[in-house]
Amino acid sequence: MVGSDQHRRDVLSRIRSATHGCTQELSQINSAYDALPRAYFRQSHLSNEMLCERMLERLREYDAKVVECAPTELPAAIAGQLLVSGKRTFVAPPGVPLEWMGSEFTWKVDNQLTTEEIEQADGALTGAFCGIADSGTIVLHHSETEGRRLISLLPDWHFCVLYASQLVEMLPEYFGRCNVPPGLATFISGPSATADIEMTRIKGVHGPRFLVVVLVRDV
Repeated sequence: MVGSDQHRRDVLSRIRSATHGCTQELSQINSAYDALPRAYFRQSHLSNEMLCERMLERLREYDAKVVECAPTELPAAIAGQLLVSGKRTFVAPPGVPLEWMGSEFTWKVDNQLTTEEIEQADGALTGAFCGIADSGTIVLHHSETEGRRLISLLPDWHFCVLYASQLVEMLPEYFGRCNVPPGLATFISGPSATADIEMTRIKGVHGPRFLVVVLVRDV
């Protein structure tokens, strides 16, 4: 990983050197880009209830397990889904609230756990930054409650808490919520799966085989 970071810095350094002195030209390009007409829909007119229903429909189409709860029911809803999975050892980001982590389970808080330690866990519990209802996509910005990308990719199960207030309908609305562009974002549309080989659907190739979403009706 250290080597790849250095390679990236080298490439960016070469780009900066090659474009040195082109500030005016780049400014003109940026101005022309800003002036482009944007007639596509950028704001949803759906109610939050309709956004929830669409998000639930898409997630279930992707073979994700979805449960709904009120904010006061969240700890019990999480514990219930962890129990149903039959698993007992889970990874959690350091910012996950303690009440989300039931005492009947074994928890590994990711304060820079090794890859081997994460791989030995049955699943991971995270929050989310946003949910895009039109495509049923969960977006992680890897904050303290969402954790490193590693923990949402390696374990077999991903349990994700998503609030109704975090839902938008379309991708432009998601970008509108990004006051600062994220350094890293992960887009999740259902459990990991591929049908590249002989059109046979295989789960868990690029990430978790099972996705469980707890939708908190806070609106």
